[in-house]
Amino acid sequence: MLYYLFQYLDQTFDFPGAGVFQYITFRSAMAFLLSLFIATVYGKKIINYLRKQQIGETVRELGLEGQNQKAGTPTMGGVIIILATLIPVLLFAKLENIYVILLLVTTVWMGTIGFIDDYIKVFKKDKEGLKGRFKVFGQISLGVIVGCALYFSPNVTIKNNIDIVRNQSGKVITTTEAVKSTETTVPFFKNNTFDYAEVLSFMGDGYEKYAWIVFILVVIFIITAVSNGANLTDGIDGLAAGTSAISVLTLGIFAFVSGNIIFSDYLNIMYIPNSGEITVFISAFVGALVGFLWYNTFPAQVFMGDTGSLTIGGIIAVIAIAIRKELLIPVLCGIFLAENLSVVLQVSYFKYTKKKYGEGRRIFLMSPLHHHYQKKGFHESKIVTRFWIVAIILAILSLVVLKLR
Repeated sequence: MLYYLFQYLDQTFDFPGAGVFQYITFRSAMAFLLSLFIATVYGKKIINYLRKQQIGETVRELGLEGQNQKAGTPTMGGVIIILATLIPVLLFAKLENIYVILLLVTTVWMGTIGFIDDYIKVFKKDKEGLKGRFKVFGQISLGVIVGCALYFSPNVTIKNNIDIVRNQSGKVITTTEAVKSTETTVPFFKNNTFDYAEVLSFMGDGYEKYAWIVFILVVIFIITAVSNGANLTDGIDGLAAGTSAISVLTLGIFAFVSGNIIFSDYLNIMYIPNSGEITVFISAFVGALVGFLWYNTFPAQVFMGDTGSLTIGGIIAVIAIAIRKELLIPVLCGIFLAENLSVVLQVSYFKYTKKKYGEGRRIFLMSPLHHHYQKKGFHESKIVTRFWIVAIILAILSLVVLKLR
């Protein structure tokens, strides 16, 4: 909203300094600072309100050290992350931008699913929360919305093999035509693009017109997998928020260079017109996560609950898909992947051994993976710090693929 106000002041009255709002870098910085302020200052007020309403965490007895002390800690703190993200974005972003619209929808959509889940757990005293099939239905529905918007919207285009020229005033222009495409970026390969439509090439001539089916299915899978991965990672103080902030910041770098024709040309990566505006959203989101960490680090004063974890996963997935870096998720979000796999392997192996030997056996002392290390006697602060270090290494590796092909 402020973007449009200062654009009007600049164009109509030549208001001094108003033109600075045209720069994504300035608006991103302001969005970060405002979100950090909201999360830290007003976050405390929200925590106090949750405590007064006795919206506390119900802790299951898992035999983990320090677990019982967490009982009664305010939960549903994901509301802090959501508010601290939405307010700066509404103030500083271009709200007609298709990518910003999709991220706003994702935030509200996944936040609502998580809020309902937390509400059932806290107020209905049902530890299972929202039934799994309803969560999955919500994730699939969002995947359909995002997939359809990205495929069918005329505002979602890409430019490959950019041909840059400058006009007489020195302004950069390009003769490369923006096209609709289901291409994405494949890391670590020289010819690093893959078109999802190629999956249907066996159908013969005209297979491209069915590419939307494959694309939407991929979007659904990624949103479901990443949001569930973030949900599983949210098990000890500061783990989900910290690792997510690292991943999102990395995606912010990708979004900025992908939306800038000069950097895209220099780095020889896919140029995605208008995607640079995602940087404003990402800056607000990172500020919200960092501000939330102020209260979520050990010993946590608030838990994000599913309100936060499902929202975080959904946002990360949609950003990665929008900037065509979703195939980097196994590397960039390696912590989420490891947490997901640890649960899948544990459950599968337990069922297999129970059927074969009559008793279930385990690969890990406990799953998800962070609980395995707790069972081994590591303090949760050490586990979180080491997971953060791994997340930083994975983020750097993800950035390296810009030139490593």
